Amino acid sequence: MLEPRDAADLAEIVADAAAQGRKLELRGGGTKAAFGAPREAEVASLAGLTGVVDYDPAELVLTVRAGTLLSDVQALVASEGQMLAFEPWGEPAATIGGTVAAGVAGSRRVTAGSARDHLLGLTAVSGRGEVFVAGAKVVKNVTGYDLPKLMAGSWGRLGAMAELTLKVLPAPRHVVTLAARGLAPAAAHAAMACALGSRADVSAAAALPDGTVLLRVAGFAPSVAARCAVLPDLLAGHCALEAMAEDEAAPLWRQAMAGEALRGTVRWDVHLPPRHAAELIAALPEGTDWAMDWGGGRLWIGTDREDQAVREAAARLGGEARLVVAPEAMRARLNAFHPRARSVLALEARVRRAFDPKGVFATGRFAEDGDADAVSA
Repeated sequence: MLEPRDAADLAEIVADAAAQGRKLELRGGGTKAAFGAPREAEVASLAGLTGVVDYDPAELVLTVRAGTLLSDVQALVASEGQMLAFEPWGEPAATIGGTVAAGVAGSRRVTAGSARDHLLGLTAVSGRGEVFVAGAKVVKNVTGYDLPKLMAGSWGRLGAMAELTLKVLPAPRHVVTLAARGLAPAAAHAAMACALGSRADVSAAAALPDGTVLLRVAGFAPSVAARCAVLPDLLAGHCALEAMAEDEAAPLWRQAMAGEALRGTVRWDVHLPPRHAAELIAALPEGTDWAMDWGGGRLWIGTDREDQAVREAAARLGGEARLVVAPEAMRARLNAFHPRARSVLALEARVRRAFDPKGVFATGRFAEDGDADAVSA
């Protein structure tokens, strides 16, 4: 395993790999190493690139090295009464660079935006072994192309992020979870849609297969109290609401945002129009486990079936499904990402060639790594 100490060291490692025709798999904490197909590639660990470069709480801007633990970043901003608004989650070893590269966002994403919406700038190394800087350490920046949005969610296929600048936001002073019980999926979606579209400013909404619906209200205590008082009347035609203790609510939110505790050896992450979430659940085989987040825009599916039934059902409803957890044989057979149109694949291939012309980061983890040169531009 290669262990660069800084951006210059990382650039030298990548340049050597490009010159020798070797493949490099970029890795932070390794918590998502089982995502994608099994592959053989030399690992370049970014776990040694740690530490805070600059943090200005007054300006709501944090610059940190990519290998810094996500939990350490969250603890740092929390100590200043702030937060990463896209609510990233991960296992204890998850790094901030890996989290942004994977585009991880929690239940607040439906109102606060995704990782790419909060990545202001970065320092990275391209597949040529060249260090480049994109974005800026300011919240407003309109110069040039918005490369940070391109790098967030790219899974290390465009370059190795060594340093990230993130926008942080004040953490809410008070948070309350209101819960409804015993709702079927269609009724749960209707209740969540009503809450999210109301004047109560609900920041997150999720539903679980036992019929529990979770609504999060956050802000200053008087405002939260007023909105919590209004919501039962607004949702009277859908369900009754009750306040839930934080220690009871926290694991339920975690289940909704990360798909934790779902039954089955296979886990799918489905994104689709929220109005179709209940329809997709109804189309799944009996016994399939699920968790609904983002008001129904994200649906986690847990199953033991090793076919594409979930992906096919999602596609029929205008959605797409990522294969997140599966036995190795299934991951070797099915691409992690939902199939895309040839025109989209061709555009992606051109972008990847621009950053990585020799395919240093094309390890075979994703099917399009090997198909890139076969796709007509």
